[in-house]
Amino acid sequence: MGFGVSGSTAIIFLGVLVCTGTLYTAAAGSAERLTDAEGENHERLLDRRNTEIAIANATYDTSDTGGLVIRANNTGTTTLSVRDTTLLLDNGYKSVPQSNSFVENDETTDLWIPGETLRIELSTNASRVKLVTETGVSDSEPVTVVN
Repeated sequence: MGFGVSGSTAIIFLGVLVCTGTLYTAAAGSAERLTDAEGENHERLLDRRNTEIAIANATYDTSDTGGLVIRANNTGTTTLSVRDTTLLLDNGYKSVPQSNSFVENDETTDLWIPGETLRIELSTNASRVKLVTETGVSDSEPVTVVN
């Protein structure tokens, strides 16, 4: 066997070694990203299972100073964000207004802690309201009209 054959074999072996190292690096990175994604998915599912809300009442006052008032309780064990809570009025999207939303009469907080009540005041009317949390858990209630 001459030097050409031995040199060719060494070059092929070196190429296989480099390819194997590259393949391992790519496979390890993909496996790590997949494991991280599965972990995040499990955390989201756990948050969803631990989230529960209940609309206590939704009333519309027909007097001049009245409006739509929605009171909802966080009955789960997950702390929710008021900013990430969505309001549907008669199946139409309405973001929860920060200026007219109060958690336990505190206008400055965005955190809706378990056991607390969220109060939303609007100047519009609707026949049905639905509140949806950031985890996708929701509750709906018909609006009661009062004078």
